[in-house]
Amino acid sequence: MNSLKSLRYNSIREALTNQNPTKSSSFCPLYIYNQRRWLKPVDSAQTRLENRTRDHRLDKLITQIRKLNIILEISELMSYKKRGPFVSLQLMSRWKNLVGLNVKFGAFVSKYPNAFEIFTHPFRKNLCCKITERFKGLIEEEENVIRECEIDAVKRIKKLLLMSRNGVLRVHALRLIRKELGLPEDFRDSILAKYSSDFKLVDLETLELVNGDDDDESLCVAKVDKWREVEYREKWLSEFETNYAFPIHLPTGFKIEKGFREELKNWQRVPYVKPYERKEISRGLERFEKRVVAVIHELLSLTVEKMVEVERLAHFRKDLGIEVNVREVILKHPGIFYVSTKGSAQTLFLREAYSKGCLIEPNPIYNVRRKMLDLVLLKNRHSRGLLQAGDETHEEEKRDALVSSDEDWEGERDGDWVLPILKK
Repeated sequence: MNSLKSLRYNSIREALTNQNPTKSSSFCPLYIYNQRRWLKPVDSAQTRLENRTRDHRLDKLITQIRKLNIILEISELMSYKKRGPFVSLQLMSRWKNLVGLNVKFGAFVSKYPNAFEIFTHPFRKNLCCKITERFKGLIEEEENVIRECEIDAVKRIKKLLLMSRNGVLRVHALRLIRKELGLPEDFRDSILAKYSSDFKLVDLETLELVNGDDDDESLCVAKVDKWREVEYREKWLSEFETNYAFPIHLPTGFKIEKGFREELKNWQRVPYVKPYERKEISRGLERFEKRVVAVIHELLSLTVEKMVEVERLAHFRKDLGIEVNVREVILKHPGIFYVSTKGSAQTLFLREAYSKGCLIEPNPIYNVRRKMLDLVLLKNRHSRGLLQAGDETHEEEKRDALVSSDEDWEGERDGDWVLPILKK
């Protein structure tokens, strides 16, 4: 029995050491083969996401926006407390899981002195926190600007309804991208109910467009169509080249493989049913996917900051007729879209709308949010005076503020903000 076991062990070792598949031994009851298998490389959405060329400016922007969103969530939780304009740090530490913090609450709050002010309570002698007046003023300014841009918000909702398959949208889907579309928090009452001549609630969660055929024809013009018209008029390109083309902005460091340019040129010429056209959608895979690209492109163009979370696009799949693997489609076109994996969610950017981490064509809502972001990133406590035009500051204090704020930076911010140098 022992000899049989040793014989079997020796035959297995001999088969594993040989490179070519050989029979182990004529005495062994089993034939053991050493096979080499060459696996074909997998080309999926996950592999494209891992191997994509990264845009470090947009990744850094998402990291900064995530910090700003956490600060806004904290300020909203603090506003719910009716006892006063401040909250103790001991109570705020219970909100750590609510806002998604992975550091101590006190350390995070003290890191942003231009948004939070920490002080000792005069009677209880415990540490308390409140929102600074300047940051609170920017929050109120954003709410006022959103109210002033109400007409633009109505146009965005109407364009989404015109782009939908049956002229209807789910209110829940609009609620998920409310901030991206520049809608107020109570948009159901302040916009949908107010403009009853344009919108109609079929039930509690279904929005329908009233008299969609009588709307202005300019609402049915996509953003990319305006770009095509400029390309056709200014660059003297043929209609065949521009009628179905998209602006392509490949990221820095993108490796152009053999045959990529020819494949891209042929794809630019492929016709498709445009988002606002009421035609039967082609069943061809290439034409259908190109229509999906056009719909996502137009949806991103309607947002305030030209970006949206990828997961929230899934709520528009049925209404907008993009019932495909959205992430797989957008990763096929790195010159049109960019997916950032920074933060807790994947964020989709419209690449043509950004340059050096800033929006090329800003709008009032974006400008206010950018002021918030710049104020939050200005971390040094002594830098508040530099933001006020009327304050008299010494050159030594300004130099210290600039040096200390530069130490807190995580990279470059080309043209994002400028500190005004005040004269004595």
